[in-house]
Amino acid sequence: MVSYFRQGIVLGIALLAISVAQAQTRPPVGGVISAPGAMIFYVAHGAPDACGPGCSDWIAAEGAVQWDTYKRLLAILDRQGGRKLPVVINIKGESNLNVASSLGRILRDRGVDTAVAATEVEVCNGKPEEECFALKRPGGPLDAKEKPSSIACDLACVLVLSGGVHRSLPAGSRVVLSGMAIHNRLAPNVSAEHRESLTSIFTDQFRRYLGEMGIDHELLDVAVRNAGGGRYVEIPASEWGRLHLVTQ
Repeated sequence: MVSYFRQGIVLGIALLAISVAQAQTRPPVGGVISAPGAMIFYVAHGAPDACGPGCSDWIAAEGAVQWDTYKRLLAILDRQGGRKLPVVINIKGESNLNVASSLGRILRDRGVDTAVAATEVEVCNGKPEEECFALKRPGGPLDAKEKPSSIACDLACVLVLSGGVHRSLPAGSRVVLSGMAIHNRLAPNVSAEHRESLTSIFTDQFRRYLGEMGIDHELLDVAVRNAGGGRYVEIPASEWGRLHLVTQ
């Protein structure tokens, strides 16, 4: 079973094609072996109540979830001296769903809240992506504000968000799910038989994970039904509460 976790499951959504291109304009965060656009984490500081009642500081999570993203999440959580800052998610590009669920488990174990929004850093205004990335990479804190509107939360985003003790999707957010595809980062070709077997294994794994996080697995069933062909479905805000995706 351990060998299966070395296979990368990635989510491809046509709506996120532009975000993938933007992520590739900056250097890899983990060095030459890390994929361009891999997720970074940094502490953001805003006005009073910027991230909710009594909350002015949060951890911004930006980019694609890659095979080594969990290491950077653990590192920034360990640097907070016991503070349980909420994690604000903005996933861009194809992401490893296996690692995304691992991030969710880490957040739940640490008792952290989650939300979905873009983080706008003041010193990045007017600067190119590479220069802004260099400012964020040390981990902050950086003066910033949240911009919740028009953020698309895909399946990887849902898996990370699910780990939050309290979960929120601000007005203007969108939950957009498409199918899953098997991808091995070490070898591009995966046989059809192996692909079908792995899809079944991982689908069961994610279904159990969502159940443990208190999320209705109907969300995953939607993604499975829409696998392949570039199809996707948007979960309306009126359904978020029923599916227990949000807690407030």
